[in-house]
Amino acid sequence: MQDWIAGSMAVLGTLLVLAGGTVIVLKALGMGASGEAPPAAEAGAPYLSAPSGSRLSLALRRMNAADRLIGWGLLLLVLGAVAAGAISFNLGAEAGTR
Repeated sequence: MQDWIAGSMAVLGTLLVLAGGTVIVLKALGMGASGEAPPAAEAGAPYLSAPSGSRLSLALRRMNAADRLIGWGLLLLVLGAVAAGAISFNLGAEAGTR
């Protein structure tokens, strides 16, 4: 079951990264959706007055769709590698007893 989960996450992650790259290439070639307007930016004013947590959420909301596809694809690839055991975490603690 672990291999199925890791395999499906790897396939879906790869597809998302490729789809994001395809969207970027099609927009560069002029074949993308021309009616899509970029998000409005007011000379960085929201970034200066907002606390750091909301600045991060503003930055994530301002990402375009292709970058979000690539980000989710990379996240799925990392989770698939963790599920497959290619990446492991080992946390340990010791008490100083005599």
